Amino acid sequence: MQNQSQIDKANQSIEASGATLEDALREASIQLGIPVKKMVYEVIQKGGVSGLKGKAPWRITAYAQAKEAAIPSKYEEDFIFGDAGKNADEEVKNKDGQVCVRRQPDGIFMKAIPPTGTGKKASLSIAKEILMRRKIDNYDVSIVEKIVKRADNQYVRIAPYQYNPSADPVLSITITEMEMKAYLIIQPPGAGGADLSADIIRAFMKNNRVTFGVKEDVLASIEDNPVYNEEILVAEGVKPKNGADAAIVYNFKVDHSTIDFKEKNGRIDFKELNLIENVVAGQQLAKKTPPEPGQLGHTVTGKTMPAKSGKDVAVTVGKNVKLSEDRSMAIAEINGQVILLNGKINVEPVYTVTSDVNPHTGNIIFLGTVVIRGSVEDGYSVKAAGNIEVNGNVGKALLDADGDVIIHQGMMGRNEGRVRAGKNVYAKFIEHAQVEAEESVYVSDGILHSIVDANKKIICQGRRASIVGGRLRAAEEINAKNLGSIAGAETILEVGYDPKSKEKLVGLQGKSELLTKELEEINRNLTTLENLKKIQKKLPDEKQKFYDELSEKKIAALTEMEHAKQSIEEIKAYLGSLKIKGKISASERVFPGVKICLKDVMDRVRVEQKSVTYVLEDKRIRMTRYEPGTQERARRR
Repeated sequence: MQNQSQIDKANQSIEASGATLEDALREASIQLGIPVKKMVYEVIQKGGVSGLKGKAPWRITAYAQAKEAAIPSKYEEDFIFGDAGKNADEEVKNKDGQVCVRRQPDGIFMKAIPPTGTGKKASLSIAKEILMRRKIDNYDVSIVEKIVKRADNQYVRIAPYQYNPSADPVLSITITEMEMKAYLIIQPPGAGGADLSADIIRAFMKNNRVTFGVKEDVLASIEDNPVYNEEILVAEGVKPKNGADAAIVYNFKVDHSTIDFKEKNGRIDFKELNLIENVVAGQQLAKKTPPEPGQLGHTVTGKTMPAKSGKDVAVTVGKNVKLSEDRSMAIAEINGQVILLNGKINVEPVYTVTSDVNPHTGNIIFLGTVVIRGSVEDGYSVKAAGNIEVNGNVGKALLDADGDVIIHQGMMGRNEGRVRAGKNVYAKFIEHAQVEAEESVYVSDGILHSIVDANKKIICQGRRASIVGGRLRAAEEINAKNLGSIAGAETILEVGYDPKSKEKLVGLQGKSELLTKELEEINRNLTTLENLKKIQKKLPDEKQKFYDELSEKKIAALTEMEHAKQSIEEIKAYLGSLKIKGKISASERVFPGVKICLKDVMDRVRVEQKSVTYVLEDKRIRMTRYEPGTQERARRR
């Protein structure tokens, strides 16, 4: 009986039709319940091209092939339904299966989309509900059932359709946002109208100048699940993108502002901070990444929108550094220390003093970095184009460097010692000295009775870190463990402005006052001589000569006064434009008598305060809870 059933099945034949041979084969596959490759068919009637009006459909007779059947037709290889050909690497998303129905000129077509992930498969009841909603009732239920069961995402004809071309959907398109977006509105079809295909929508868009940025996934979605009377974004242009500028990647540390003081046997080992970076000849110091070309933009109508290419930048080198042939790399020519000064990469040779700076060495002037193994004694000076590093102490001496100044122990300046650094100053302590840093000053023990100016920060953090006496000025921040002393030593702390510009402003204002007094004296003398001339009709030669000299002095003084006033206004405008508010902080105590100045607002501490930060709000100095300084936060990380 089983063999007879197989024979009957093999002899079973059905007729199927479709707009194309492929459609007819799919319909036959559904009716027989077997893949196309296991089917044998005969063409009863050849049809026309799919979608053309007035062309007859394809008609075939199909039946299950016997085991000894011949090799399948070339058409069959393309129509293997089910999971064959599925991309195993495709991203799986949890999505329920769907049923889609389309009205086409040559019939009603249906397909079932399989679920993905853990989604549920579409049911027959869902398919029937969709058909009822689309007002389709003359379909073959058995074919619908097979379509839902197979769920192979292929359209199959389920019923004939009385097509009325005049009832097709009406399309309109709107191009907005400077031709960067196109929206489609579809009016629903009338009785006998066909559903839209992606090809028809695409052709309509092309006829309405929409040729770029077409959203193919949206068109495919409309084809399966049409949306009516709503704006649908079907095309989107691409904005032009300017290319990135060229950039220089440095192979050495450029910013040394983040440090961590570490003591070893009572001394600070600055070498562990990598403040000095040594390089060898032939070492690559920097490399330029070239500028990127701009990416042209396009409107949905195909217009090109220009984009700017990135700006180029040159790798600039100074002493003892050369450029590669293509000028994209900086390469060291000698062994030494690499530093970045005024945007130029330099390699500075290091001059080492194995003893103290004293009568045996004399004053030192060196176009590079100076390392002093001992101390700098009173009365001597060390000047360097790079860094100055002193392993011992510094007395009543002068240190002047274009880079960093590093004093492993401390400085006892006796009110005459001076330090100037083009970058940062690092020391264990500073006492009775004058210190000036273009960037920041970092001290571990204390700053006593000194004048210290920094264009960024003054940080004094350590076990005995206190600022007592003197005047300290910084643009951004002053931070110490203790500020002032029990004895009430006058300690003036100022932040929130550029110290150098402020000092220059004070000097110009003083000069302006002197010029004003000088002009008043000149004018008095000129008035006396002019009155004398009115009485005597003519001045004696000696007095006339004096009158002429006073007139020249007046012109010179007025010119100088005008320049001073102009400079004063420029500095005031610059200081007023600074966004830096500044803050002053003490992690433990602030003693009475300390003067706090934030920008142009000053106040005196009258009662001892603990763990506090002073900030400027609404032109008033306000105390807040202590805010750790930059260095403390860096250490905690």
